[in-house]
Amino acid sequence: MRHFTLERDADGLAQLVFDKADATVNTLSQEVLGEFNEALDLLEREPPKSLVIRSGKATGFIAGADVDEFGTVRDEAGALAIVRGGWETFERLARVRYPTLAVIRGFCLGGGLELALACRYRVAIDEPSTRLGLPEVMLGIVPAWGGIKRLPHLVGGPAALDLLLTGKTLDARRAKKLGVVDLAVPVRVMENTARGMLKTAPAARSLSLPLSLTLNPLARKVIASQAEKEVAKRARREHYPAPYAILELFRKYDGNALAVPASDPASVPALLRSPTAANLLRVFKLQERLKSLGKEDGFKAKHVHVVGAGTMGGDIAAWCALRGLTVTLQDQSAERIAPAMQRAGKLFADRLRDPRRVRDAHDRLIPDVAGDGIARADVIVEAIFENLDAKRNLFAAIEKKARAQAVLATNTSSIPLEDIALALTDPARLVGIHFFNPVARMMLVEVVAGARTREAIAAQAAAFVRQIDKLPLPVKSAPGFLVNRLLAPYLMAAMRAVEEGIAPATVDAAAVAFGMPMGPIELADTVGLDICMDVGKLLGGTATAPPRLQALVDARHLGKKTGRGYYEWVDGKPKKPPAGIVPPGLTERLVDPFVVEARAALADGIVTDADLVDAGAIFATGFAPFRGGPLHYAAAG
Repeated sequence: MRHFTLERDADGLAQLVFDKADATVNTLSQEVLGEFNEALDLLEREPPKSLVIRSGKATGFIAGADVDEFGTVRDEAGALAIVRGGWETFERLARVRYPTLAVIRGFCLGGGLELALACRYRVAIDEPSTRLGLPEVMLGIVPAWGGIKRLPHLVGGPAALDLLLTGKTLDARRAKKLGVVDLAVPVRVMENTARGMLKTAPAARSLSLPLSLTLNPLARKVIASQAEKEVAKRARREHYPAPYAILELFRKYDGNALAVPASDPASVPALLRSPTAANLLRVFKLQERLKSLGKEDGFKAKHVHVVGAGTMGGDIAAWCALRGLTVTLQDQSAERIAPAMQRAGKLFADRLRDPRRVRDAHDRLIPDVAGDGIARADVIVEAIFENLDAKRNLFAAIEKKARAQAVLATNTSSIPLEDIALALTDPARLVGIHFFNPVARMMLVEVVAGARTREAIAAQAAAFVRQIDKLPLPVKSAPGFLVNRLLAPYLMAAMRAVEEGIAPATVDAAAVAFGMPMGPIELADTVGLDICMDVGKLLGGTATAPPRLQALVDARHLGKKTGRGYYEWVDGKPKKPPAGIVPPGLTERLVDPFVVEARAALADGIVTDADLVDAGAIFATGFAPFRGGPLHYAAAG
């Protein structure tokens, strides 16, 4: 076998090791599933006492199905063949007479988790890289190989739907608490735990009586109806059919994707025929491309120094500490740093949950009023206010203290790097690492190369961005870089519509109807109206700001951060009146400037190709993912 190794020991334990040939990660292609069936044939002829299934790769267990095969589907028969291949294979695995156990280390996603769910037992390795989930809904498809059937029988209907409809992933401890895995153990006892569990062969996990009642056909209908109301709040059926298909599979077919008539909108053939699935698969590939950037550079930061403990700088520092780096955070006084430390504590508690990991993250984030961390840092990020002279003076001082190998980065959103770099004796050291707010949620980071930035420095910056689990987008230094350049005309078109008497909530409703996750007026309030004003001035030349925007900024009503902007904000949410009827043509009026600017940015060489323009628009501005990006949307007509 090319992809599997079958080993047996004297005690009758068999180990099936999956190490996909000519690949860096394990994925489940039709060829792999065929070979897996060959292994089951061998085991059927000579049954072992028990079977362990594990990965032979350091990168993780199984990343899921081979999504490239979805693009080869041409008809209903091809779609059903993919579904049947995985469904029947995992049904066969679930029926074997001997105990089976999946050892899960690293990612276990999609079809990989469906394979693990078909085993009698699951042991997850308790380390940060272990993540389990069924993210198919994010690709516009459904878990068709048994996930919708088996997951509810482990965790109950409501918890299963929460995972299935969001695509969220679980760490090992959370998976153990929910019941997705039987044990979460340190790697040092992984082998002994697997052998011990198979030797004692406890009864397979079963639901408590209250949770088992959630699988009753009548209860499934009620639970699915309630879940559908929540789905409808964030995803329209015509835009994102997959979550509605998951609910239908759960409600009517007990998770059996093969039982759905091909003509039903919930069927896999119908989903694969939809533009949404094709575009979300495109988005997935764009994300994978961004993830690959920076991989070739071996740069690894250990210590990050951030100057500026405001909202942006403090949150950058907290994120880096969360991702395992030592971080020193500098500002003019301890009082200025204190709010950032408080926000960091909330982030650590929300993301890590384990008190020991929270404590360790706190220990890695060090207040540093004197700036002593500059001399030790591998990456130094400037995140002070947008003032050219202040930034120049700061970098002149930093350069004198910093190590020669340190990456010097600015988080500026509007000032050309070439102007800042004039303060340095070696201007080629400066690179832009431009985060977006809120840092913890926005995955894209622009890696900005100035006219004199050394290529090696930009590569190190991209590697650092990947190291902290963000998506690097290489862009050329130019006003607004890429993302703000795309956003500015879109936001200005929305604000000018408000000036003409269209209610902000109506403007937002027009954008949401198009597929934007948030309307442009709400987005402007969230970003900060002062920042919108600065970016507009930078990109608009002598064009005057909309009067209402100017008045709000003059009154220091800057949006969410001050509690009032175009909307009043209460507990972090805008108070919106009913949107009313969206006037004809308003959606096009908002979206067309976005597309026009995307074409102009590509023509100006801000990024190297159209796919990167679309990636920046999707991952940083939220441009309707199911449309595939502004340039892809425009090309599709």
